[in-house]
Amino acid sequence: MSDLLDNSVNEYDLLKAANRQLENYRSKINAENMPSSSINSETEVKIIEPRNSRRPRDQVDGQASVELANRNGSPSNEEENLDEIEEELVLKYGAQHVVKLFVPVTICLIFVIASLSAIKSYQKSNGAQLIYTPFNEDSQDSNGTKLWMSIANASIFIGVVVVMTVVLILLYKFKFYKVIHGWLAFSSLMLLFLFTFMFITEFFKQFNIVIDMITLWILLWNFGIVGMAAIHWKGPLILQQIFLIFTCVQMALIFIKYLPEWTTWVLLAFISIWDLIAVLCPFGPLRILVETAKSRNDNLFPSMVYSSTLIYMMATGVDNDTPMEQDLTSNLNQVENDNQNTQSTSQTQGGDLRNRHSGARAHHANRQTIQELEHQQQEEEENGVKLGLGDFIFYSILVGKASILGDWNTVIACFVAILIGLCLTLVLLAVFHKPLPALPISLFFGLIFYFLTNLVVRPFYDNLTYYQVFI
Repeated sequence: MSDLLDNSVNEYDLLKAANRQLENYRSKINAENMPSSSINSETEVKIIEPRNSRRPRDQVDGQASVELANRNGSPSNEEENLDEIEEELVLKYGAQHVVKLFVPVTICLIFVIASLSAIKSYQKSNGAQLIYTPFNEDSQDSNGTKLWMSIANASIFIGVVVVMTVVLILLYKFKFYKVIHGWLAFSSLMLLFLFTFMFITEFFKQFNIVIDMITLWILLWNFGIVGMAAIHWKGPLILQQIFLIFTCVQMALIFIKYLPEWTTWVLLAFISIWDLIAVLCPFGPLRILVETAKSRNDNLFPSMVYSSTLIYMMATGVDNDTPMEQDLTSNLNQVENDNQNTQSTSQTQGGDLRNRHSGARAHHANRQTIQELEHQQQEEEENGVKLGLGDFIFYSILVGKASILGDWNTVIACFVAILIGLCLTLVLLAVFHKPLPALPISLFFGLIFYFLTNLVVRPFYDNLTYYQVFI
């Protein structure tokens, strides 16, 4: 306490001495008949003004840049610079996030194709159907009957999706976060335990592998608990992404197995239309959800979206190897060291004002660096592209249904169509800078490529092969 009093007294004495020198300088100027207005007023402000009341550096820099632009009279140059910076950001984030989304989508599709090829039981439903699709498409029915049954099944399914989405929006609107977390946790619990148990048992049956129930339950328990912790609590980002992809694969396999053939194609078309309405319309549920989360400065629930940004690792404090976090940690340590050095210097030199000012400048510079890093971290988190898990599921349904035919040309065509549609969606996202639906373009191209390849290209090269015609 005494040191603080001594420091304040010394600063007060220095300020008084500086004011006396300023008054002497004024009197000398008045004696020489010089106008007092020629004195730089900023000099007086800098001497008398306390250090804590100074304007932030970004505000001063902003005013200086505005004055410089006004002086030069070239606001167009500033606009051109802003356009160049915006284009660089679009290219940077566009290229990065295209790769970051192509990789998980590709892994998910490959996993679904491999599962359907290895486990034959997922290719046939054995007459069982989901409760959302009550109409059974018999193979003996006419095409007209199959069409209206598929439209009815798809309409019922979309109705369930709409009702559940509206309920979710209402819960989020009125801040029933615990109910939402419980709902999503129960869904993840079913996927990680029940559906995984079904997958493992079907896998063991296919390859005639014998395992006791105790070992199976121990493995399933550890797998499910780790998945729940990674998705809903804390864990490395790569682990969270793996479990999210696995849950999408499980849902896609269930839909492929129990959805009728015609209902699947009509449902993919209907879900694309619903995605457009839900995201782009002013009163669309998904648009309301995104805008509400943005207004509250909240992140969407991790069990609903796949995030391509790496900020999650820094937010959870699990991985400390990222460059930005290393800079942040090093700057924090540097601030602490500067504070300790400043205190020790002040004690050894009897509170020298020059050393205190240098320590304060170093502290201010380091704090500004930390604020810039935090601002950069927040910008990267906002610029990170997030893809809904439903998009992974319906992409997988399309490619999985194509793989059941056994024609690799159709599978590759659907796969390429999905990636092209996803790339176009990301380009539009970079152009319009607002949330866009990821299903319509990809599924539109996928359906076109599927039917053209299956109905036109496949018979064509079958005939070429049959007649031994080589092109």
